[in-house]
Amino acid sequence: MLFNSIDFAIFLPIVFVLYWFVINKNLKWQNTFIVVASYVFYGWWDWRFLSLITFSIVVDYFMGILLGKEGTPRKRKALLWVSIIVNLGFLGFFKYYNFFVDNFIAAFSFFGKDIKANSLNIILPVGISFYTFQTLSYTIDVYKKKLEPTKDFIAFAAFVSFFPNLVAGPIERATNLLPQFYKKRTFDYAKAVDGMRQMLWGLFKKIVIADNCAELANHIFNNSAYMNGSTLVLGAVFFAFQIYGDFSGYSDIAIGTARLFGFDLMRNFNYPYFSRDIAEFWRRWHISLSTWFRDYLYIPLGGSRGGTWMKIRNTFIIFIVSGFWHGANWTFIAWGALNAIYFLPLLLANKNRTNLETVAQGKFLPSFKEFVSILFTFGLTVFAWIFFRAESMGHAISYISGIFSSSLFSMPQDGPGKATLTVILLGIFVLIEWFGREDQFAIQKLGLKWKRPIRYAMYYAIIVAIIWFGGASQQFIYFQF
Repeated sequence: MLFNSIDFAIFLPIVFVLYWFVINKNLKWQNTFIVVASYVFYGWWDWRFLSLITFSIVVDYFMGILLGKEGTPRKRKALLWVSIIVNLGFLGFFKYYNFFVDNFIAAFSFFGKDIKANSLNIILPVGISFYTFQTLSYTIDVYKKKLEPTKDFIAFAAFVSFFPNLVAGPIERATNLLPQFYKKRTFDYAKAVDGMRQMLWGLFKKIVIADNCAELANHIFNNSAYMNGSTLVLGAVFFAFQIYGDFSGYSDIAIGTARLFGFDLMRNFNYPYFSRDIAEFWRRWHISLSTWFRDYLYIPLGGSRGGTWMKIRNTFIIFIVSGFWHGANWTFIAWGALNAIYFLPLLLANKNRTNLETVAQGKFLPSFKEFVSILFTFGLTVFAWIFFRAESMGHAISYISGIFSSSLFSMPQDGPGKATLTVILLGIFVLIEWFGREDQFAIQKLGLKWKRPIRYAMYYAIIVAIIWFGGASQQFIYFQF
């Protein structure tokens, strides 16, 4: 079920009314209802996927209980590895089986050996990369004794399958979300209104910004061989805003929806395109995944505590694994490796934690140095996105070659008719994001001090824009991951 669909527009009010006004007296029934609603939401795509998430819930629930009872370090580690192998085994099969088979065949063909191996027509279960990491974080935290194992199966099932963040995050930690299912929840009007405001902004980012940029980015990338350099640059910029509007928009809707039901999800995006260096960008982009890899992979590998070689090794591992997490394609690995190259000079010079505060905090405009740093970081990010968006390594290389040609300084070619309108929308969007950059989301406080008619006029304008551009609605990008 898509957040930007009629189905969800019907589903959400029904679930909301039943949750708060029918079964609000009993916490157990509320949690059970969340599980049922989440299964309906997830099964809307394909009911067969429900067996996988159920299996993951059962395995990690009992692994947690066994870890809580077991005191022998060797046996505890064995139990942890059972959880890791089972979860990553399912993820690896559904997501990477064909990638490894095809590359295995290609490797032997390179040396003149023909290997016969069949690829499978595997359907990637929606959200498997997200809920797999969520359940793994629970087992690992129980193993490390950062969390007591739960004996409440319904609460654990609700934690794993919670529909707002089930399909595309944020990837929640059990230490944050699971305890919220133990506590009695009462309706908080201010929290619900704030959640609806964040949902509205998320829908705007997805439908008005991302989907309009998608039409142009798809046109340019799909016809890149016939485009001049300046048009290819625009295509990369449009994709940069497409993926940001699409994914951060989903996160805003997810967080806002959770707030309607009394839950607080972790922040997933923090205005990443206003970053002054790549290290800051990765602290602000897909925060739930970046911190997951930091805590469960980078730090266990030794983090930045070792010598220069260990720092380089760990940095490349974390970024390449992050790239591979996104998809079974060499382009994602190249994207991850390129970001590691961007990041390394800052790490080795101990400047990776220089920009920790919001840019130009408390000021109207950034300094000239900050402005240049933002543009430079954005440029590096846009260049890396080319590999992320390209169909293959060959496509990425030909796209980049087209940019760095004599046609780079020529006028962009005509594309779909929305190009000028989309550029104007992007300008308005960037301004709103800039002025709201110190808040959790851009319109959190926008207009709160205005007179009610003016404030509501702004909300209605956003709603009208969403409806106006809603006809070209596209699937969320991160559903494929």
